[in-house]
Amino acid sequence: MTIRVLLFASIAQAVGQRELSLDLPAHATAADALARLADLHESIAAQRDSLAIAVNEELAHTSRTLKNGDTLALLPPVSGG
Repeated sequence: MTIRVLLFASIAQAVGQRELSLDLPAHATAADALARLADLHESIAAQRDSLAIAVNEELAHTSRTLKNGDTLALLPPVSGG
């Protein structure tokens, strides 16, 4: 299956893209997608534990099973005041 991955803020800057496609086996979870992305991009691996994720515009847990065509968003922590 193929999912769409949206990258924001520091993750997008480090990867050099705001969006990419990711091929995964059927019944993969968001955790599987994160692991694959971490293997492909060191910047994602470095921030993996602090990222929030959303699937199809809803915050999700890494145990969420993905379906073909889903959109996974990686949301780095935000700071400011």
